[in-house]
Amino acid sequence: MLTGHKDLAPPLETIKRLAIQGYCEKSDKFDQVLLLIESAMKSIDQMNMIKKINLELKESQDKIEKAYLESIEIIRQTVEARDSYTRGHSDRVSEYSVLIGKYLGLSEQDLHTLKIGGLFHDIGKIGIPDSILLKEAKLSDDEYSQIKNHPAIGKHILANATIFQEIVPIVFHHHERFDGRGYPGALAGENIPLFARIAAVADTFDAMTSKRSYRNALPLEVVTQEIEKCSGSQFDPQIADVFLKILKEHYDEVLAIQEKYVTG
Repeated sequence: MLTGHKDLAPPLETIKRLAIQGYCEKSDKFDQVLLLIESAMKSIDQMNMIKKINLELKESQDKIEKAYLESIEIIRQTVEARDSYTRGHSDRVSEYSVLIGKYLGLSEQDLHTLKIGGLFHDIGKIGIPDSILLKEAKLSDDEYSQIKNHPAIGKHILANATIFQEIVPIVFHHHERFDGRGYPGALAGENIPLFARIAAVADTFDAMTSKRSYRNALPLEVVTQEIEKCSGSQFDPQIADVFLKILKEHYDEVLAIQEKYVTG
């Protein structure tokens, strides 16, 4: 900013607010003006360099995230190849979770976290023996205890990747219950991470509406009654209410997900 009216120069706060990079008075000496121009050019170069570095950092982070995501996806596909039920289950849980999050008014970033967390919520089943994972008869107490280890195994797989720290609570806590009787942490109420509470509803809904070796998919009426009954005990009542409203008023969106990933 160059001015010939020294007494009318704007106050310092105005200069800051207008993002003025430099200020000098008019005179017949140009050295000050040239210095100001040189300073402005350097400032522009520095700002452009910062933008370039930030862009390169973002691109590098995106590449790292993509590579890690692809690696974990291979593990996820390995789990799903072992179990016909699991095939498609994680995709549906992911999309149901995003659907619930959308009707809760969550941000795009939160919806992205729900999407990735839903995809990998059962990744820990890679550490469960086939004899237990694929068993059609009722599990023994010892076998059930081993199944209950899959959230901890999943957390261990993902915990060392800083860029995926936000999905670890979903993986680790999606079997917690609102009344504190779940696992692995026996957390209760809002002590359970929000995204895990959302995934818990999505996970249970898909389990009830999927065909299993020992039963057919449950009718929607039965599923709805079960969610209503478990609201406040197994499920966060607010999230249960939102999902029940989705089933009542936006069931076409649920059907679209089921048709996209045909129940195994």
